[in-house]
Amino acid sequence: MNKTPTPHIGAEKDQIAKTVLMPGDPLRAKYIAENFLENYECVNQVRNMLAFTGEYQGKRITVAGGGMGMPSVGIYTYELFHFYEVDQIIRIGTAGTLSDKVRLRDVVVGIGASTDSSYAAQYHLPGTFAPIADFELARKAVETGERLGIRTVAGNILSSDLFYNDHGEDLTKWVKMGILAVEMEAAALYMNAARAGKKALCMLTISDAPLRSEALSAEERQTGFTDMMKIALETA
Repeated sequence: MNKTPTPHIGAEKDQIAKTVLMPGDPLRAKYIAENFLENYECVNQVRNMLAFTGEYQGKRITVAGGGMGMPSVGIYTYELFHFYEVDQIIRIGTAGTLSDKVRLRDVVVGIGASTDSSYAAQYHLPGTFAPIADFELARKAVETGERLGIRTVAGNILSSDLFYNDHGEDLTKWVKMGILAVEMEAAALYMNAARAGKKALCMLTISDAPLRSEALSAEERQTGFTDMMKIALETA
């Protein structure tokens, strides 16, 4: 039985490419389609979570918003992997760095995604699962960044359920474990990919450094995001 469209994605199955780039913001998905893709069409407008499918240098690619937080990205990536038979999803987002090794506008490739979320509880595993990126995608992203002259740093990131944390000092505890940056989606993406036997990667433009009180302007954020998009498109 055909399970598409789904309750959250209005596209027919053949309207979604095998590779999906996923920013959190649906308007960012629209920007990517308009500025990087050829012959694109809007394939989803359900809940205004826009998705577009087009071509980049002859490769068919879908770019789709995933929302904020693991519950949201968990729904969209599950449906894409299981119902649309997508092969790989690359999350492209922004993050705050926790490391002195990472500067504003750097691109971080999330090799692993530590988390304070209970997302993995659904699998009833007899231990703790380590959500990790697909190695080939991660290696290609780092090599592409180096080739393009874009500073790229690879390592462990934190996927947190909390944007406003009642215990702000918790971030400093993650610093001790070598965490490069904090965001809110990658761990769920990596777990969904692992369970489905698919590929996933999270790439992040560093927009702020909360422990150093540094942040990019709106214009600087856009430039940094464009650098990351170049890497993601070449990696896809």
